[in-house]
Parts: sequence; C-alpha cells; structure tokens
Amino acid sequence: MTPKKRKNINRLFNPRHIAIIGGKDAEVVIGECVRIGFTGSIWPVNPKRETIAGIKCFKSIEDLPDVPDATYIAIPREAAISVVKTLSEIDAGGAVCYTAGFNEVGSEGAKLEKALIKAAGDLALVGPNCYGIINYINKLALWPFAHGGSSPGYGAAVITQSGMLSSDLTMSQRSLPFAYMISAGNQSILKLEDYIDFLSDLSEVRAIGLHIEGLSNIGNFTKSCLKAMKAKIPIVALKTGGSKIGARLTSSHTASLSGDNDLYQALFERLGIISVSNPAQLIETLKFICIVGIPKGNRIAGLTCSGGGATMIADHSEKVGLILNKPSKKTKKILTELLPHTATVSNPLDYTTPIWGIPKLVQPVFDAFFSDPADVGVLVQDYPLPGLDESVPFYRNDAQAFISAIKKTQIPGAVCSTLPENLDQKTREILIANKIAPMQGLDAALNSIAGTVWYNQRCKKIKANRVEPSPIFATSNSIKLINEWEGKQWLKKMGIGIPKGYLTTASKASDIANKVGFPVTIKLVDENISHKTEAGAVALNLTSVKEVEKAIKKIKLDFQQYFSKSPPNCFLIEQHISPVVAELLINIYIDKNFGLVMTLASGGILADLISDKKIILLPATRRDLNDALMQLKVYKLLSGYRGKASVNITKVIDTLAKLAQQIMQLAATIQEIEINPLIIQKERNYAVDVLMYITSKEITTTPNAS
Repeated sequence: MTPKKRKNINRLFNPRHIAIIGGKDAEVVIGECVRIGFTGSIWPVNPKRETIAGIKCFKSIEDLPDVPDATYIAIPREAAISVVKTLSEIDAGGAVCYTAGFNEVGSEGAKLEKALIKAAGDLALVGPNCYGIINYINKLALWPFAHGGSSPGYGAAVITQSGMLSSDLTMSQRSLPFAYMISAGNQSILKLEDYIDFLSDLSEVRAIGLHIEGLSNIGNFTKSCLKAMKAKIPIVALKTGGSKIGARLTSSHTASLSGDNDLYQALFERLGIISVSNPAQLIETLKFICIVGIPKGNRIAGLTCSGGGATMIADHSEKVGLILNKPSKKTKKILTELLPHTATVSNPLDYTTPIWGIPKLVQPVFDAFFSDPADVGVLVQDYPLPGLDESVPFYRNDAQAFISAIKKTQIPGAVCSTLPENLDQKTREILIANKIAPMQGLDAALNSIAGTVWYNQRCKKIKANRVEPSPIFATSNSIKLINEWEGKQWLKKMGIGIPKGYLTTASKASDIANKVGFPVTIKLVDENISHKTEAGAVALNLTSVKEVEKAIKKIKLDFQQYFSKSPPNCFLIEQHISPVVAELLINIYIDKNFGLVMTLASGGILADLISDKKIILLPATRRDLNDALMQLKVYKLLSGYRGKASVNITKVIDTLAKLAQQIMQLAATIQEIEINPLIIQKERNYAVDVLMYITSKEITTTPNAS
C-alpha cells in the first residue's frame, strides 16, 4: 500500500464531504448518513435529477464545489469505471463501489475489474460488489440499507467478505460496541490486510472481527495481523467455505485428512487469531474483549442461583479448558456462615433462592466468594419476559452486587444468560455502563472466555518465538512419484532414521534376508505403488527363509491381480522394526498460497480410523512442533499410557525439526513427502514407509546390494 493510498484511507473513513453518485440507492445512502448523524457536506451526483433526498444534485463530478474526500458509487459497472478514473485524476480520497458485475460473475467481469483497478490509481477503493463502510465513532454511513449498531466511543471493527452478513451483524440484538463496519466485497484495491493495518493504529478499536472466505496474499495478511497483536488489538475470525486439498495429494493419506479450512486454522493459530465457528460466537467474543479485555489466566469463578446452572458452568468449562478452583478453607468457612444451610459451598457457587435479590445478604456472599484468586468472574442470570417485570429488581440487585464485587477484584466480569434471548437491552446497557460484559448464551460466554485465554497464552509464545511470514515456494506442474527405495535414500541423507535394508531381486532375496537378519519386511519396489498394503505388495515380520520365499510368490501374484501385468523384479528387504510404542504420519507439501504445510497425525492404520491430526505452517519452532504433538491423541502413547514406558520426546522433536528444516532447503526439488508410519520406539525413530514427489527427472541413488 502506497503512502498516498494510506492517507486516502483516512480521508475515506473521516471525510469532510461526500459525493453520492446514483439514483434510488443514492437516496438510501443519504438517509443512512443522516440517520447516523454525519455533519459534513453531502453532494448527490445525477445528471437526470434536480434533487435527491431533498438535496440539490450536481450534474457531474467536475461540477462539485471541491474534490470529495469520500464517494459512494451506485451506477452500472462501465460508468463506475469511468467515475473511478475521474476521481483518481482529480486526487479524490476514497470511494465505495457498491456496483456489482465484476470478478464475481466470470471472465467478462474479471476483465472489467482489471480495468477498474487500473483506473483507481491511489484511490482508496472499497469493493466493488460491497455494501460499504460505517464509522460509528465519527458518524459516517456509506451504506445502502438501513443499518443498526451503536458505539459508546470505542468498540470492534468488523470486516466481512459478505455484504449481507455485515448488515446482519449491525442488526444483532446483542449490544456489541461497534467502532467500524466494513463490507470488503471483491477487494480489488483494498484488501483485508489493508484494513487491519489501518485499524491497528486507531485507539478506539479494541478488537477486530473478520469474516473470511479466502485470502489472496498470506504474507501481507500475516504482517498486518502481527501489527495488530503488537498494538494489543485481538483479532477474532470466522472462516466460511472450504474444500478438500487438491488433486496433487490424492495418493497420500493427507488428502483425506485435511482441507482448506485446516490451513486457515493453522494460520490463525500461528498468528494468535481467535477462531470462531458462527456469527453469534463472533459477536460474543468481540463483545467480551471490547468491554472487559483479556483475562490473565484461565481460572474462572462462577455464580448462579441454580444447581442446574452450576452444573452447566462446570461441564462446559471443563470442555474448553477453564479451571474452577475450589474455595479456600478460609473462604469456605465464611461462606458456610453466610449462606443458608441448604447451600453447598463450591465453585461454581449456587447461592440459592432464599437470599436471592436481597442486597444485604447477597453482597457479603459475593465479596467473600471473590476473595479467592480468580481471572474471570461469571454470574448466570436469565431475565424475565417484558410484562413480567415484578421480579426484575431482584435480578438487578444481584447484578449490582456482582458489579461491586468485581470492581474490588479488578478482574474481567460477565453476566451471562443461559439462553441468548434472556438478557434484555436495558440490562445489557446497565452492565456495559459498569464495564461488565453482557453475554448471551452460557456456552457462548464460556467459549469466548476460553478464546481470550488462549489468545493471551499464544501472544506470549509469539513474543518469545518471533513469527515471520511463511516463505512461498514455487509449485511445479511436472512432478513424479519416486519409489520407496529412492525416497529412503533422500531421508538417509537428511539424517532421518530408516530401517537397515537392501535392494535386491527375487532370486537373491533369501541371501539378503539372512544378511539383514530376521525378522524382516519385504516390499515390492515400484514408483506406481503408492499404497502397498492395498496392492498386496508388502509382507511384514518374516522370520525365516521359507517365509521370505513364500511371501515373494504371493506378492507377485497379488501384483498381477491388482495391476493386470507382471511385477518388476525389484524388492526391498529391510529390518522389521519392533517393538513399537506409537506410529506417526508426517506429511509436508507445498501449498501455492500458504507455503510449506506440515501435517502430523496418528500413523499406520490409525491414519484412516481416527481423526487425529494437527496442521502446522512452516517454518516452525521446536516449541511449535512440541505443542502440536501434545495435542494429538497418540501423544498419550508417547508419554506412557497405562503404566507403559514413555518415549524420548526430545528425539521425536529432533526428527520432526530436522525433516522440516531439510524440506525447506529442498523445496525446489521435493514437492511433497509423506512418512507413514514413523515408528516411535523408546529411544529411536524409524521412517518405515515414504511417499515422495519430486520435480527433477533424475535421482542419483546407488543400491548397496544387488
């Protein structure tokens, strides 16, 4: 982004005057500017009308009294391109191009979008094919429909790639404090990363919310997100859409394990972006951050006037990694004296209905409960329907007691309803005024807290281990799958452990088996076999010459049945590795957008039976690799399951780090590698099978047996 375009973004979002070009749509935009309270000049432009929304029209841009800081374009696409060119030539600030019919409609639209980009120059252009922007702080709404939302002078900046979703978010009845709303559209000029970069400099922005369908430049996105983190502005992202990894990986297990969304989740984790699964969770998480900030830890103190509510807090907290510490002996003694005899002192605390709504009884209980250390306080309250207001004062009394107790502890506090709709607007406003987050939906509230706790922990790791944009390597259309023997010679050169073995023919197999030492494994070597078990091209744990001879005959027969042709006379005979503590699948491949991607998963037959994987974008630190490994189900086996011996985790990480480093250096040649399985023993690791795709046409490997 050029310095001039950067300056123009600020002009666009904080204009002195705006030009609105169009007819009916222009009238709506003017109405929205009036609704939000825009105080600058509004200049409608339409050669066929005298007035729009009661304001005198100008015939053309050239007739305007000054160069507009901001322009809203709602005219056909060919005319829109001409207008953009004129705005750029007269040094206008920025424009929202509401006009559709560009890249989103096919090849003809794509050509027109290229023309639009060329015409824009340094103009800060939002869209095309977008709703526009709302500045809740300085009162600007370049928006084509009625909009909702409000701001107390700070809040979330939300950027979406869906116009309708952005409108829906402004209409939500959840009291999210807004600072800005941006409907990004096709992002022909300004992209998500440009907005993030701009918003990260604004003190009124306490969090950034993203709706992402796709990213065009991962490197620039990474830089802008790290800037936001440095500015202590958390980012919360909702990723929608996705597909399986492309055809290049169809012969590896990774093709069935991972998809497009997995790459985005890996990117979010790398950058400390809180990932959410739905729009409601996006709003609730942003709301929590904007109103109360980021907790220092994961200790939660929960209050409810219901035993069922206490159970629900406990159950979901355990699922999302929040800790409910038991009250200390001192606190338990005090609470026992203060509470009715029917109450059980615990965390979460059901303080029971006999004292409900009575300040002189409730306040001492809340104060005592929060005398123990905690990182977040939560009070569960479901308010009555309108017309059933006689009990509202009792709810409000307890909420006020909670507010008072939280202020004394200076930790983040939230009042949450079990059901999203059971927290009315008036109560939400009271809570926000007292810096308490009104959270709607118990699970959503706890998910939001857990997300912010994760963000805090991740920020610390990122600061300790500097994150750089992942390098992008070229992908080749001319690749080939090399055979297992050749792949293992590459691994050997990289310093990755492989079983002792030799390449041989059927007639010499028995002699080589004796040389290797029983038990042995025999594999037919052919670059066309990607999965040997399915083709019957492997025999395991052979303990004698007789078993070797029998296995070779069967392998030949199975190959003929599977491929309808005679097998090659080439066999790999190698040491059978045992005992086995665990098996891992490791895959590294080049993605054209994300760079080098590593997949860690349970290996062997478990790769197909259970969903146990972790995606990592390279480069990665040893700590990143260790954290990923610990998140796999198979880690329980590595750490000593049910009294069995644990493995040397350091040596496992050594193997992973060495492989990642070597593939980064060889990315111009190796396009994909998959080890499945990497057999983990107590002190050693062996790659017993490998698939490798390379770009070069020749491999120089020399068999060490004939």
